[in-house]
Amino acid sequence: MSSFELKKILGNLLMPLPLLFILVLIGLLLLTLKQKKTGLLFFIPSIITLFLLSLPIVTQQLIDSTENKYTIFDTNKHKKLHYILVLGCQIKPHKNRPANSQLGACSLSRLVEGLRIARKYPQAKLIVSGFGYDGTTSSELMKKTAYSLGLHHTRILTNPKAKDTAQEAKLLAYRLVDAKVALVTSAAHMSRSIDLFNQQGIDVIAAPTDFYALNLQPLWRQFIPNAEAFLAITAHQHEILGTLWIKVLRLYDPESL
Repeated sequence: MSSFELKKILGNLLMPLPLLFILVLIGLLLLTLKQKKTGLLFFIPSIITLFLLSLPIVTQQLIDSTENKYTIFDTNKHKKLHYILVLGCQIKPHKNRPANSQLGACSLSRLVEGLRIARKYPQAKLIVSGFGYDGTTSSELMKKTAYSLGLHHTRILTNPKAKDTAQEAKLLAYRLVDAKVALVTSAAHMSRSIDLFNQQGIDVIAAPTDFYALNLQPLWRQFIPNAEAFLAITAHQHEILGTLWIKVLRLYDPESL
């Protein structure tokens, strides 16, 4: 198992849902071992937290400042772009399905925003980035989808070897330094992405997408447990851990990321 895979496994275990379920199971185990006080100390807070984080009205309050930190890309404010960089996200490889059906929701959201901007800047190149698995990469699937939706193949560049955002910034630095670049990624992911690209000397213009906007649902729905609330809090928890990891690495080597 590579260090990258180990990092991903540990990171996923620290996401709200698996972490809270582990705490619930520890509580139940302690209760069966007749350690009632300690068991309840694990079990009750974990159950309450699970319930609260499943409520859109609670989760939106936790993610609101991050999700609304950057405004959408306004094509009227930028006269020229050289590149539109779309960062990779979830994929669902399946050889019998078209490329767009193999892209996860966040990948599709990012690509659509990239294509929206590309239509306004016909001279700009679209860079689709991201690694993958099962012989399929996020960048290749996004390239095929963009082409099928009408973007000429000469305008599409790929970056298929980057396994995470830090690698995306390093691998693309030679091309993007001193260029005008719109960076397209999920709103939750934008702050960390800008930091990593700036570290490589790349000045990017934020083009956030993939907003959760749970507070825009009807009010009554915001008080009902919802799976989307967990998706939102998980995405933001991932960014918190990612940012902490970067800070730790930079303590030992400021140039590492």
